[in-house]
Amino acid sequence: MEVRPTQPPATPRTGPPGDEAQMRAAAMDLEASFLAEMLTCAGLGKSSDMFGGGVGEEQFSSFLVQEQAKQMARAGGIGLAETIFNALQKGATHG
Repeated sequence: MEVRPTQPPATPRTGPPGDEAQMRAAAMDLEASFLAEMLTCAGLGKSSDMFGGGVGEEQFSSFLVQEQAKQMARAGGIGLAETIFNALQKGATHG
């Protein structure tokens, strides 16, 4: 049975709708999710018996991939968050 990573519940964000910090956080979350999927497709979360293998490693490797993707996004990622943020800003000013 394959265990798919799940998204943690969205953290409540303060501020009015369209707030710049809220849009930036949403863009960062989306880039992290995208990166996690790409890392998983590249085989990063596959069991390699590095920690003894087994069911436990298979089940929890998705959490490791998700955290690595979040760190990549926070460090600048691939620029997707900035592109999304700019699009959200443009939509907020024209919407």
